[in-house]
Amino acid sequence: MTALLEFWSSNATELWRLVERHLFLVVVSTGLAVLMGVPAGIVAARRPRLGRPLLAFANVAQTIPSLALLGFLLPLPFVGGVGPRTALVALTLYALLPVIRTTVAGLATIDRPIRDAGIAMGMTSSQLLWMVELPLALPAIVAGIRVAAVIGVGTATIAAAIGAGGLGEYIFRGLSMVDSTMILAGAIPAAVLALLLDGLLAGLEHALKRGRGRRPVVLAAAAIAAALLVALALPARTGPDTPIGVGSKNFTEQVLLGELLALTLESEGVSVERRLNLGGTFICDRALRSGDIDVYVEYTGTAVSAIFHDEVPRDPADAFNKAREMYTAHGLTLFRPLGFNNTFAILVRGDDARRLGLRSIGDLERVAARWRPGFGYEFLQRADGYSGLVNAYGLRFGQPPAAMDLSLIYKALADRRVDVIAGDATSALIDSLDLVALEDTRRYFPPYDAAPVARTAAVLERPEIRRAMERLAGRISAADMRAMNRAVDVDGQDARAVARRFLERL
Repeated sequence: MTALLEFWSSNATELWRLVERHLFLVVVSTGLAVLMGVPAGIVAARRPRLGRPLLAFANVAQTIPSLALLGFLLPLPFVGGVGPRTALVALTLYALLPVIRTTVAGLATIDRPIRDAGIAMGMTSSQLLWMVELPLALPAIVAGIRVAAVIGVGTATIAAAIGAGGLGEYIFRGLSMVDSTMILAGAIPAAVLALLLDGLLAGLEHALKRGRGRRPVVLAAAAIAAALLVALALPARTGPDTPIGVGSKNFTEQVLLGELLALTLESEGVSVERRLNLGGTFICDRALRSGDIDVYVEYTGTAVSAIFHDEVPRDPADAFNKAREMYTAHGLTLFRPLGFNNTFAILVRGDDARRLGLRSIGDLERVAARWRPGFGYEFLQRADGYSGLVNAYGLRFGQPPAAMDLSLIYKALADRRVDVIAGDATSALIDSLDLVALEDTRRYFPPYDAAPVARTAAVLERPEIRRAMERLAGRISAADMRAMNRAVDVDGQDARAVARRFLERL
């Protein structure tokens, strides 16, 4: 608990910024769901034939896993892209179902004699709705808004995977570092936020149950409108949008590289917006092409094989030149490599390697039938990943590979939940967990030289970007990268502070 309090104290400014963004995502998406869901619920209650498709749509949206929905929305025009826009669309879709259902339920529970009395008094259909039906149904509607808001607080943590910000940034960062303190630093405020919103809406629901007439409807609408205005004003307090977006994938080395790029750009006088922990290769590449970010670090072998689906030359210079030509054809600029090759490493536990005499990947053939492999999701899908590896070495594992997040895979191997994994050659966890990298005797894995890739339009507009990238070219060795990874993953240091110290020594 002491470590958690110290973390909050030392990162108070950042914590408040993340809480503001989280609140912005939840309040705006819930407000939008109310603006669309209540009219849809009224239609569904009064016109069941029209209402059934609306409820079916809301039901389907609710069943889609959050990460899958975000991935589906990313490439869509107008609603997609990296950042809060896509997250707001997804959160609004999740909030629609409880709002529509409770609106229908609230209107359905109104006794027929009450409606008949209104009609007998000469009320029109519109007057009956606003003066009788909605005031009586409002407590049920607010109950649905409570459910939508609480769901939104939890789901909004996933939005950090596409650069939307919020408290999920701490959670994803903690997962990549296997740091429970950082995970709790994001999870606890999110839980408190959910309880506060639930309590506020519960109080409103209780007040409405005691209210009568049209006034509660007006008060509730005013409260929703005020919350929307406050939420929309929150991001403005954090400063104007910055012109250069720096992205990264969702593991420690990439976050460090993102910080190195951002700090170097800032030293050139460029204002930077950090969009780190974005997810895998394909999310970062899509964000770059769509202009949601301007620069991030990619690996040459990954670019040629995973992004452009071509064969990677085994010579590092040839691989770089091929990747650069492919990027140029798509309006992107690949800068000179940073100085290290982070190829895949096939890892086993040190005691198993010594006991069984495992030195190369080919030696796994002796034990594959009784071992279970574990790989990251991306490695299982890539052309230069699992399927190519087992074919190149003739491996036949007795169990299908376990798929898990890259940040958890090293610990899973050390804890004997899996027996062999594909990790990063520069990972500090290899030494700290007593893991052994098996030699790639058949040179299956191509070169993976780390190099910044940027939008050419941004580079032409701001020459400082080129100067910053050239300052880093060839300056980061594999030993430097392992040391920085160790400082974050093993020693629990802040990635930005580690990157800043490294740049000060250059």
